[in-house]
Amino acid sequence: MPCDCTDAGSCRRYIIIGAGAIGGAIGARLAEAGHEVVLVARGAQYTALKSGGLRFMAPDGERVHRLPVVDGPEALGTLRANDVLLLTVKTQDCEAALNTWGPAPVAGGGTAAEQLPVVCAQNGVESQRIALRRFRRVYGVCVWLPSTFVEPGVVSATGTPLTGILHLGRYPHGVDDTARSIAADLETARFEAPVVPDVARWQYAKLLGNLANSINALSWPVTGEDAWRLYAQVRAEGESVLSAAGIPYASAREQQEARGNKVRWADGGGGSSWQSLTRGTGTIEADHLNGEIVLLGRLHGVPTPVNELLQRLATTFARERRPAGSLPLAELVRAAAEAVAAVDQGDAAFAGQDHTAPS
Repeated sequence: MPCDCTDAGSCRRYIIIGAGAIGGAIGARLAEAGHEVVLVARGAQYTALKSGGLRFMAPDGERVHRLPVVDGPEALGTLRANDVLLLTVKTQDCEAALNTWGPAPVAGGGTAAEQLPVVCAQNGVESQRIALRRFRRVYGVCVWLPSTFVEPGVVSATGTPLTGILHLGRYPHGVDDTARSIAADLETARFEAPVVPDVARWQYAKLLGNLANSINALSWPVTGEDAWRLYAQVRAEGESVLSAAGIPYASAREQQEARGNKVRWADGGGGSSWQSLTRGTGTIEADHLNGEIVLLGRLHGVPTPVNELLQRLATTFARERRPAGSLPLAELVRAAAEAVAAVDQGDAAFAGQDHTAPS
């Protein structure tokens, strides 16, 4: 659907870099609300979107959006001064995408990295740090949006009555008119988009929940007390690390109050990491979820054996293209217990040594 602006040159246009589950859902909803949208995709997704449009499946119906589709900035020529780059590729693909779009020329002078806002909508906290090395105007989003990449050209978003909640703010902190105007557009498109000065605080809170993504990817379906205890271990490591690092995060109560019953959905699978293994992409976001906790733990002297294990297993499964859910939960639980025991034994051995300086 075309935008409602009388002057196309001044209309805000959303360039969705990564038209998968998240990008496809946001792009579809923005287009339905009358905003101008361009989808950026690669490979089979590019071919499917180009030939058949974006088939969007949602509780309020199924429809096909025939939107402009490109595989890079060259296809658009000079970008508009009011373009918004919405980065929705997985974190492991951000650097390549930013390197591609950053140098693109913008009408009136300068490049995208110098002139345009880039809005980072991924799990974890790393993408906006990567972006800030290249782009002057970076915005972070805490993504609460149940969606699935079904197959090339097809995206499902099951949230109702809202499609999702997208906390939005300037990165590293603050709010401005750009954040407010983007949020206003999102709120015309079946999203709630609170503008917050501390978006990272919401992202770190969601990171703690996303630490279970690797468990789901490796051993889906994950049920029973053993699974909950394993997640409790992973989360406890994450909370200990954030505390040691002095990093604040929104409480469970704050999150519940913000979300309430605004986004209800049917369970459709094991989450974004599970989808990566299912699709056989060869990569997975574990380095930026469990790996973020591992990194902070090493920086601040906090052991994170279970997160290390999950990071290693998930990246191995992705690299070797092993099937999602193919590791029995009992084996994963046993491996986690062994990882914790190894750390405990190492600590005991260290405590028994003489650490005085030689005379």
